[in-house]
Amino acid sequence: MELRRSRQTLWKGLTVFGVGVLPLLYLTSPSTGRWILLGLWLVSAGVFVAYQLRPFRFRIGADGLDLRVAGLNRMVAWAEIEAVVLDQPLPSGGRKQRAASVLLVPATASTIDRRLTGRSPVDGRPALVLLDLDQVQQPADEVAAALARFGGSRFADVRQRAPERPDAPGAPDMDGLSLLSDLMPRVQKALDTGDASQRQALKAEVDALLASLPETPAGRDQPRLDGVLTAMSEALAAEGEDVKPS
Repeated sequence: MELRRSRQTLWKGLTVFGVGVLPLLYLTSPSTGRWILLGLWLVSAGVFVAYQLRPFRFRIGADGLDLRVAGLNRMVAWAEIEAVVLDQPLPSGGRKQRAASVLLVPATASTIDRRLTGRSPVDGRPALVLLDLDQVQQPADEVAAALARFGGSRFADVRQRAPERPDAPGAPDMDGLSLLSDLMPRVQKALDTGDASQRQALKAEVDALLASLPETPAGRDQPRLDGVLTAMSEALAAEGEDVKPS
C-alpha cells in the first residue's frame, strides 16, 4: 500500500497567504517598508509551498516500510522494527482531537540513527514519529489495515486510548494531589494563626501520613509526595519569628 500526500494543507495555506497579502497591497501607502513587508510575506509563502511539496514516500509492504519521511529515505525492513504503533489519544482539557499518528519503535539491531522524539503509548519506549495521518489521503482505518496485514504482531492500534493512565510512568498521582489539596490550606492557616497547639496537632497528622506512605514507583516525573509532606512537617515544627499572634 502506498500513501498519497494530502494537498488540503497546501491549499489552505495558499488561501491564507493570498488573503493576507491584500492589505499590504491595497490598505497601505506605497513605501519602502511596504515592499519589504511584501517581500518577506512572499518569501514566507515560498518556504511554505516548498515544505508542502517536499519529496514524500510511504509504502507499506511485505519487505517493510519504504520511507521518505521523518529524515529517513530508504527501505526499513521489518527486522529493524520492533513495533509500529498507530496512536490517537482522546482529547483532554477541551482540546481539539488530534490526527492519528504512526510511530516506529526500532529493534535492537536497527540502523535507524534518527532522534527518537516520541514515546510508544503501549510501553513507553522511545519511538520515531513517522507521520500524522492528516497529511495523507488514505483514511486511518485503511492505513491500520495495511500495517496489521504486513506488520503482523509488530503492529498495535491504540487509537482512542485515554491520554493519561493512572499506572503510566509520569502520570499524576491523583490520590496524592487530593491529599495535598486538603492539607495545604490547613497547614497555611496553622502557620498564619501562630497557634502552637494547632501546629503541633497538624504536624503529628502530617508525620503519620508521611510514615504510612509506600515507596514512590520508579520513573515518576512529578514531585515526590513524601518530599512535600516533609517540607510541611518542617514548616510546622519551625518557630518562625514572624508568626502572627493568635
